[in-house]
Amino acid sequence: MLACAPELIHAYSLVHDDLPCMDDDDMRRGHPTVHKVYGARTAILAGVAMIPLSARVVRDSGRAMQLADQATAKVLDALLEASGAGGMIGGQLRDLAGEGLLLSLDEREAIHLAKTGAIIAACVQMGAVAAGCDAAGVAALERYGRSVGLAFQIMDDVLDVTSTTKALGKTTGRDAVLGKSTYPALLGVDGARRRAETLIEDGLQSLAHHKLLTQELSQVANFMVTRTS
Repeated sequence: MLACAPELIHAYSLVHDDLPCMDDDDMRRGHPTVHKVYGARTAILAGVAMIPLSARVVRDSGRAMQLADQATAKVLDALLEASGAGGMIGGQLRDLAGEGLLLSLDEREAIHLAKTGAIIAACVQMGAVAAGCDAAGVAALERYGRSVGLAFQIMDDVLDVTSTTKALGKTTGRDAVLGKSTYPALLGVDGARRRAETLIEDGLQSLAHHKLLTQELSQVANFMVTRTS
């Protein structure tokens, strides 16, 4: 149940990301985007409604798992910090502001560490806190999450130029249309893939060093650089 909370934040971000005032996309996961079906006003309100719902899911999950109030508060803090102005929303703002500009690799990575990367990092952080992991373990999992999250975003850029709209489930080639400084543009397709693979290796090593590496976490990480959609 707890895993539904960040997914609600993610879903709201996608609904808003596709709006005409943002990336202005007509397709998501192989279907028309929310604003294309129901209109922009409904899409905006639907996205906003998911934010308090995600907080309620954290609260109810904490009760169901019999977590201490302090632990539940830490879990909620991790989610809200990652999804707010210091995380996903701030990253999206910087991404929009960077359209048409020649951003450096460091600037591009800073944007993406604050976007979906922050949410993915929050997911593992939330799980670690809920499981009673110590501070060192939480830090190792956060590093893994940031690495995996950034690798995911890099591969998003790669797929935007190497995949098809049908395979990807959303319109390809949008980055070029919007004038974004992408990883393939900065590093080349092969260079971008290598950067993603290096990040995955770093994240896995972080877990291995703290004896937290599991088959499931390894599979999730490697999926980021092998996915086709």
